[in-house]
Amino acid sequence: MLRFWKVAFQTVGAPVLTAVLYLLIFGHVLSDKVQVFGDLSYTRFLIPGLVMMSVLQNAFANTSSSLIQSKITGNLVFLLLTPLSHWAWFVAYVGASMVRGLAVGLGVFVVTAWFAPPGLAQPAWIVVFALLGAGILGALGLIAGLWADKFDQMAAFQNFIVMPMTMLSGVFYSVHSLPAFWYSVSHLNPFFYMIDGFRRGFFGVSDVSPWLSLGVVGTSFVVVSAAALHLLKTGYKLRH
Repeated sequence: MLRFWKVAFQTVGAPVLTAVLYLLIFGHVLSDKVQVFGDLSYTRFLIPGLVMMSVLQNAFANTSSSLIQSKITGNLVFLLLTPLSHWAWFVAYVGASMVRGLAVGLGVFVVTAWFAPPGLAQPAWIVVFALLGAGILGALGLIAGLWADKFDQMAAFQNFIVMPMTMLSGVFYSVHSLPAFWYSVSHLNPFFYMIDGFRRGFFGVSDVSPWLSLGVVGTSFVVVSAAALHLLKTGYKLRH
């Protein structure tokens, strides 16, 4: 946690600014062209998506960058010498990534809500999906950091897996506006359920049932976390 707090201007401030720019550009260009959830304004619809997108991307970035930097600089050996269990590694890395993701998400919400307050219809869903989403991407970042041997591989993982799945999850649109084929494809993306369930907490409406979203997201969290724990326990690309 100290690692990203020491450069908070870069790790927290910059993502908040990026989200605000998304809101200003997309909100201005598409506000009169996109219909979502009846009479709900597009700007209000967009804010929860941007908040959750920021949570997910920064949770992934914190875990993956922490681990890959330690591997490349060589200071990972000092962690390997400690009597820490694989569970302790998991909680430390993923816990810190969740803190960063939630901090950025809160910052994005505070700044963007000034433009169009989205409301808090069912806040329990907001908390649940924010925590699960940050945990999933934190664990996924841990897997990526273990797998990657250099920054190029890490960038490829983020640009070709995390970024497309995030951008195509309904952040900027309702999936009901898509053609039938892409509507079906969207439901195969677990990121869609994170965004949709999170948005449910603000407006009380969503594209699918929040319980279905919770089932998909909860299962994804268990699977990704189990995979990360297994890699840590076996010392995958750590002890060689």
